[in-house]
Amino acid sequence: MKLPGILQATLLKEALTALFKGPYTHPFPKEPLEPQKRFRGKPKFDDDECVGCGACAMVCPANDIKVVDNLDERKRVITLYYDKCIQCGQCEANCITGKGVKLTREYDMIYFDRSQARTSVEKELVLCEVCGDVISTKDHIRWVTKRLGPLAFSNPTLILTALQDTKVLDQLPPREKELEPGRHDVVRMLCAKCRRKIQLGA
Repeated sequence: MKLPGILQATLLKEALTALFKGPYTHPFPKEPLEPQKRFRGKPKFDDDECVGCGACAMVCPANDIKVVDNLDERKRVITLYYDKCIQCGQCEANCITGKGVKLTREYDMIYFDRSQARTSVEKELVLCEVCGDVISTKDHIRWVTKRLGPLAFSNPTLILTALQDTKVLDQLPPREKELEPGRHDVVRMLCAKCRRKIQLGA
């Protein structure tokens, strides 16, 4: 197939340019490539800024972020898997603190072991003293308390968290398990369900 003269000239020009000046493409991976400023690379958790609320897992369209609660050890582990991540940025956009998870400019995600293609953050859980269900993470409750300011003192769970953080209260006395939930449980760490039941019953 014979090419038109103008196309032949263009191809010849590109061939000669590449011969004397080198290829147009960047020599990655021989040399590192600096991506553009708004490039969306792999996300990373910031352990100090993440409160473990799990909002990122709720909005992830690839269902890539998993939240696992270990009630025996009172720990929540949030894991993001790079092999499924589409770098959409929804986790960063919907993070309640705005800093808990950020998209970096790192794009080179080559792993020989697929189990290494992940990042995770671990947070301490707060459990309801009556039913044992998860209330949230300790960092999340602290964040809510700080955001509400004086309004936090309308909720006993937030009051207790604030008092423990300021060292006014070291530890609550353990609750007697055989007791039925009642007025004596008002100043306790309670989930919303148990608090409503006790308040209405009181």
